[in-house]
Amino acid sequence: MPIGLNLAKAKDIHKDNIRAARQPLLEKLDVDFVRTLEQGKNTAPIAEQKQALRDATTAPEIAAASSADELKAAWDEQLLGASPYA
Repeated sequence: MPIGLNLAKAKDIHKDNIRAARQPLLEKLDVDFVRTLEQGKNTAPIAEQKQALRDATTAPEIAAASSADELKAAWDEQLLGASPYA
């Protein structure tokens, strides 16, 4: 019997990779948020970036992926940085 891809498990691993990539980004944005708040400036853009990072694991491309290649393509390099699959 050939070894196949367990797509459900692959999606879970992909989401774990997203969580690992976004953690330092969220930590930096937390610092930026506090500094911006202390300066009395608008924190909305930072809050939007943080929410986009939180929402990354629920991207519709992940749920719709039906192959490993589609799952790899679902990595948002603009949001998360370089893909771990490259």
